[in-house]
Amino acid sequence: MEWLPTLWFIVIAVLWCGYLFLEGFDLGVGMLIGLGRNTEKRKRLLLNTIGPVWDGNEVWLITAAGAIFAAFPHWYASLFSALYIPLTLVLIALIFRAVAIEYRGKAITAPTRKAWDLALGLGSLVAAFGVGAMLASTTLGLPLNENGDRVGGPFAWLTWHAVLGGIAVVAFCWVHALAFLRLKTDGPVREEAGKLVGRWMPVAILPLLLWAVWVIASNESAIAWLCLVLSVIALGVAGLTGRAGKEGISFIALGVTMLAAVAAIFIAAFPVVLPSTLDSAFDLTIQTASSTPYTLKLMSIVAAFGVPLVLAYQAWSYWVFRKRLREEHIPESHRVKSIVK
Repeated sequence: MEWLPTLWFIVIAVLWCGYLFLEGFDLGVGMLIGLGRNTEKRKRLLLNTIGPVWDGNEVWLITAAGAIFAAFPHWYASLFSALYIPLTLVLIALIFRAVAIEYRGKAITAPTRKAWDLALGLGSLVAAFGVGAMLASTTLGLPLNENGDRVGGPFAWLTWHAVLGGIAVVAFCWVHALAFLRLKTDGPVREEAGKLVGRWMPVAILPLLLWAVWVIASNESAIAWLCLVLSVIALGVAGLTGRAGKEGISFIALGVTMLAAVAAIFIAAFPVVLPSTLDSAFDLTIQTASSTPYTLKLMSIVAAFGVPLVLAYQAWSYWVFRKRLREEHIPESHRVKSIVK
């Protein structure tokens, strides 16, 4: 069963890719709603594009973190304790974001609605940045000693590569949201999103590519370089098909750009799951950080049955809510009068 740690490393990488692909566009939409300049009706339109799926997309984050906890407890312990402050901020941001999505429509006054919009925008931004910083830290390193404990103060995690990872995920979420809105809406929103995504796509993806190059340069891997080349090719396809009006292909190609870049990052990092910036002898690998073979075997059996069901359900939900939305589909705001005297 020596192959089980490798299998679960691949599974965790796939889970993070799934999270970034699916949650990426709805985090970006949240940023556009809360931090962009849009009319109230347009904000409601944007919110309706992610309304049926945003909570299901967040399950990928919980599953990825849970898989790390169960399959690689030492990785989980070192990573989450070293990043206690930023991950707490991510959790708070996700809470504010979720509450804002549910409650902004119930706000009576305009200032209250603006406050919920701000909570949604900042919550999405902080969550995206925190996840990017965490993934960059787990692929480029934290100051860990021989026991896997962080060395330094509470902000020892705030390194250049953590900032790059945070910016990379924020930028990808933003441009991915524009590509999603171009695919999901019709009318002026679709046209404006198309112009922005065509103009800013290469710039928004650049931090992600730089992150991948940094990891590959630190851990030479021919396969990782091939994945990075595939990522660049997919980026070109996304741009060309977007200009040709093939929005579905462009959206998928942009997703493949991210998937290939993240695959390159994880392939280059393998078999190290959490490098130490103090001494490579302190690195955590899939062997030193993994659970017992029995635990991994039991997890594999459960995942073999559970994962296909979850994927099938989520695919079905996207199929049901596949239609485009227009501003005309959004009814005018109104207040329901109380019948209680």
